Amino acid sequence: MRVVICPDLCAVATAAADIVTELVGRKPQGTLGLATGSSPLGLYAELAERVAAGLDMSGFSGFALDEYVGLAPDDPRSYAHVIRTQVTEPLRLKPENVHVPTGIGDDLDAECLAYEDAIRAAGGIDIQILGIGRNGHLGFNEPTSSFASRTRVASLAKWTRQDNARYFSSPEDVPRECVTQGLGTIMAARMTLLIATGVAKAGAVARAVEGPVSALCPASILQHHENAVVVIDEEAAGELALVDYYRDTQRRSVRDTVAG
Repeated sequence: MRVVICPDLCAVATAAADIVTELVGRKPQGTLGLATGSSPLGLYAELAERVAAGLDMSGFSGFALDEYVGLAPDDPRSYAHVIRTQVTEPLRLKPENVHVPTGIGDDLDAECLAYEDAIRAAGGIDIQILGIGRNGHLGFNEPTSSFASRTRVASLAKWTRQDNARYFSSPEDVPRECVTQGLGTIMAARMTLLIATGVAKAGAVARAVEGPVSALCPASILQHHENAVVVIDEEAAGELALVDYYRDTQRRSVRDTVAG
């Protein structure tokens, strides 16, 4: 696992965007796994600026991590709406190449299987963009989720619903179920890019990066990914025990890049 500690939100967005931009140059028809929530918004905004300046991402495909059960794609609270307005349109992706799991329908289990098939048909995910919940969840994989899980219908923890209540009129309006890519789906990506900022995420980041690999902190499974990158700001790094080591490794990586 590579940990990149940045001084502020802007630097986090720049570092994460550099990783995606490198993929664009190397693979113009790549595939991104798309997280929602506040963590990746800076990344998407930075990429949008680069697209406006000439970066061509029109050949890219995208697969969203999750969606609420019961919200239609045109509902402004849905993740389909968020992906469309924050990713598809600003990055000038082709709408037909951007996929969001459906949270409505009579057979969501079949829809989940079809979503997995669509990811495989696209050749898999090149970079899976991730945020992290304060309880360590990835996507909507709450604590005790199976590390082998695939896209499925899942229940949302009370804490997660409270955190997401700011997007709804009241906490009672937050759906109790979701469709989420599973941890096994996430781990199948060729790279995972976890973004976290702020002191509220410091505990979860420390458990994910340095704690024991445990289903009680789903994000800790990333310790077993062969190409996991964690990009965080100073506040989110506040509870890491080996922060000096990460900084030293980061400096050596920069020196090697310059020397190369």
